[in-house]
Amino acid sequence: MLRRLRGSNAYFLLGVVLVFVVVQVLLSVGVVNDYWRGILFWGAAITMVSLGLNLIYGFNGQFSLGQYGFYAIGAYTSADVTYRWVHSDPGGLVVVIGGCALALLLLLGVSALLRRFYGVSTLAKFMFSLLATVLGFFLAVRVLNPVLGPPLYAFLQSLPAVVVQQVVFFLALLGGATLAGIISYLFGIPVLELGSDYFGIATLGFTIIIKVLADNTDTLLPFPEMKGARGMVGIPAWTTWPWVFLAFIFVVLLMRNVLHSSTGRAIVSVREDERAARLMGINVTSCKVLAFVLGSFVAGLAGGIRAHDIAFLHPQSFNFIKSFDPLIIVVFGGLGSLTGTIFAGFAWILLLEGVLRLYLPEGFETWRFVVYPLILLVMMLLRPQGLMGKYEIPFLRQRLPEPRKKADQTPEEVVA
Repeated sequence: MLRRLRGSNAYFLLGVVLVFVVVQVLLSVGVVNDYWRGILFWGAAITMVSLGLNLIYGFNGQFSLGQYGFYAIGAYTSADVTYRWVHSDPGGLVVVIGGCALALLLLLGVSALLRRFYGVSTLAKFMFSLLATVLGFFLAVRVLNPVLGPPLYAFLQSLPAVVVQQVVFFLALLGGATLAGIISYLFGIPVLELGSDYFGIATLGFTIIIKVLADNTDTLLPFPEMKGARGMVGIPAWTTWPWVFLAFIFVVLLMRNVLHSSTGRAIVSVREDERAARLMGINVTSCKVLAFVLGSFVAGLAGGIRAHDIAFLHPQSFNFIKSFDPLIIVVFGGLGSLTGTIFAGFAWILLLEGVLRLYLPEGFETWRFVVYPLILLVMMLLRPQGLMGKYEIPFLRQRLPEPRKKADQTPEEVVA
């Protein structure tokens, strides 16, 4: 099998298997304690969030501060699904999965319908899309939940408990990530029309709005189990190393395959020169929306992984100050470098949240808001391309297409 793989792919596959096995063994025998286990899982989550931001900002050129807002949406949505499930309520699972599925179908229908008309305004597109999403979730609450909830719960309860837990957890992660992507699509329709700087301000405002809503989930929103500003407790701790590893590898492969495709090249062209990309026939708006939705989907997935690791959610963990963390990681690693983002994400958590918390005196955390800007300033002055610059490991590096060989050419003539 390995003979059929190219060299870089085979080495990547072997490295992935080796990392998984080594970490699993270290966790199983207790060499890695719960503290460092949490640091490792946190590093994977923040790296996934940063990879999504790198797609939006590093590869597409849209300055965004909204990643933590979508991170919070994925965390709270998936946590609510599993919380309700362990309390014998399948409603959260049915509404989230069914609502997302119906909303996506209706959004596809609206998009196909609006393409038949010329000159549809951004406001009209936003309103039709919003109505389609609201209708999808309304049908999920009023129709799907009463009809499918009881039989679905009875069917899953007939399966082994271990299988049910994994299935529900997978659907909760998928639902949280998908809902984050749907909301980012609705938010991006009007906001992506703005310039990059104004877009950054709008996404920062979005993060603040999500934090305020999280503070009032038990008053303004009908989710008393989230307990608002007191913090949500009772979340099942279902995150394990296989789930973290699979989610992380999925995100890396998703980013790699998207960027190596023709769609990915179109996304990068928008960053390089938006006007030239439009003159070449590239749908600039669609590229921006796609990058924004994929980056937000990844952030929502990371939020679900993180929520079921710490088994506790507090709105203060998603304030606008925290939204700068993925941005700093992306800048440190290098804009437009997946390898740099992966390295910087894990180094960020392992060093600042792991090593320094153990060896520096208590209270040093208040100085981080002084240290971070200074380090960022030095980085921008001395190495603006980031630690890794444009470097990518061979597996993530984009290959140039091979020249076509004519029928009457020898291999030597093709190389020449």
